[in-house]
Amino acid sequence: MRFRLFGVLAAGLVAATIGLAGQAAANDEIEQRAKDPNLWPAPGRDNQLTRHSTLKDIDTGNVGKLQYVWSQSSGALRGHEGQPVVVEVDGKPMMYFVSAWPNIVQALDLSDPDDPVQIWNYEKMTDRDETAVPRACCDTVNRGLNYAAGKVIFHTLDGFIIALDAKTGKEVWVVKHAWPEKGETHTGPTMIAENLVIGGFGGDEFAARGRLTAYDLETGKKVWECHATGSDKDVCIGEGFNKANPHYGTAGKDLGITTYPKTSGGEWKIGGGAYWAWGSYDPELKIVYWATGNPGHWSPSYRCGYTGDKLTHENCNDGTYDNKWSMTIWARKVDTGEGIWAYQMTPFDQWDYDGVNENILVDMEVDGKMRKVLVHFDRNGFAYVMDRVDGTLLRAHKFVTVDWAEKVDMKTGRPVKVKKHSPFAVGVNVASCPSAMGGKDQQPCAVDPKEPHLFYCPTNNWCMEDEPQKRTHTQQGTVYVFANVYMYPEKPGVTGKFKKFNVLTGETLWEIPDPYPNWGGILVTDGGLAFYGSKSGHFRAVDRKTGKVLWSRKLGSGIIGNPITYKIKGKQYVSVFSGLGGWIGLPVTAGLDMEDKFGAIGATAMAKATGLDKIPQGGELYTFRVMP
Repeated sequence: MRFRLFGVLAAGLVAATIGLAGQAAANDEIEQRAKDPNLWPAPGRDNQLTRHSTLKDIDTGNVGKLQYVWSQSSGALRGHEGQPVVVEVDGKPMMYFVSAWPNIVQALDLSDPDDPVQIWNYEKMTDRDETAVPRACCDTVNRGLNYAAGKVIFHTLDGFIIALDAKTGKEVWVVKHAWPEKGETHTGPTMIAENLVIGGFGGDEFAARGRLTAYDLETGKKVWECHATGSDKDVCIGEGFNKANPHYGTAGKDLGITTYPKTSGGEWKIGGGAYWAWGSYDPELKIVYWATGNPGHWSPSYRCGYTGDKLTHENCNDGTYDNKWSMTIWARKVDTGEGIWAYQMTPFDQWDYDGVNENILVDMEVDGKMRKVLVHFDRNGFAYVMDRVDGTLLRAHKFVTVDWAEKVDMKTGRPVKVKKHSPFAVGVNVASCPSAMGGKDQQPCAVDPKEPHLFYCPTNNWCMEDEPQKRTHTQQGTVYVFANVYMYPEKPGVTGKFKKFNVLTGETLWEIPDPYPNWGGILVTDGGLAFYGSKSGHFRAVDRKTGKVLWSRKLGSGIIGNPITYKIKGKQYVSVFSGLGGWIGLPVTAGLDMEDKFGAIGATAMAKATGLDKIPQGGELYTFRVMP
């Protein structure tokens, strides 16, 4: 009852007020729902992206009795990287979820939690742009929707952000947010912070120029917009930026322009840096954290301003042409978007180590001092621990095999690159680990805030050969990679691992090898369990202490979704999407030639090596509970 009353009051306040009062009401609603263990109110369960639940009815002793209860088709075949949300609306337990393309939203009444009823569904039928499908890098995925102030807010691959009435499914507002003809496609998710709906988009491989935009939750009106490249004004930085760490880069130099070559068209205008995945939020600091992607094309010498004999690997890594602000963790003021600090993880990227992975917010003791920290497991293979107040780098440990860099210099924050594993010259093939898909891609880790230094993460365990190619065009909206990439397992028969990792010491406490990639996210519970899925379709429950697999079920398709848990009428449930897809699954879902080892920017070779062509498609939400 208290959540029904709170939801009504919050919706009324948001509708009746504007400015800071409205912001506080909407955000408080999200924070309060996150305190109810029976709900799953946001994509990461909370805006700190912990993916942790205090529910413990399902535990290490009874998880063996976990059985299938119900499933629901998503209406789409492939690309289910997201998760549902579970909230109360007028006292009624409701589940909302969205499919991959064409992005069908469903509302399920969970009043009978063993036999839910769909009360409405929605699919945008007008002004759709199907050119988004071939332009989506990589695959036509969707990472989930949000609920707040009586609205379901979601995004479409072709660039719309839409707010629906949660009771009826009717449109409240629709905004055009991204344009496929410019290389922009939206796989999301968006995030709700205060009274704002915040979202980026993908498209670095199509010469898009990244930006993050905030819209008013009530009206859809644009409130602020900040780019990843361009002038200080465009990037939204001013005095005081990176005050605690000026070596990261300061205001007054337009680094989003000057760290790119001075070409006639402006290299920074097609500079990439898209904010295409997860955002997190600290409501006390009023700071949004979001990271950016790679700097456009993969032939790095074209992104360096040196010429002739000076165009060398060493010179291009001297800091002059870092291609800011790609590969960067951003801390921005929620009300204006103004940058407080920014840290570039892979300056002058040479591997496509896209930096968009989730920034998880926890409080922990570091070197004898309690700190508000941000933890980020990057594609480049390093796990970063940062003071989220001022951006100070506290730790940077390798969490997978990494040979492209010796270490991260803790004084400068810059990686110490290894030349022989650094692709640079056109036509020269270079081997490096991890592959462009990273030690971990977008698939999110999880953490129990009571053990804030211990993280549960799915990892990729493969390497690549990368041969930069000659650039033939600079057109937005057209494939803009210019590299031949071949990916292969680091160790035959092992392409994925699920591991428990100490971010302070760099120690792996346990790991579970898998012949198939682990491309889905993690759920941890107070029942002593961690849940995850494999591309093989196996959904598993693991003892958090020992890493022993206690339960496993084969689902209908490969799992790239993120498990959730909730409780209704005294019973705890666990749900997860299956539906093959993502970059590693694209060769199968798109029907590519499995003999083309460079297909899908190297994914075809990996898909063939792991037998993903033997995994069927089919988007389905599966739900389980313990049976007597």
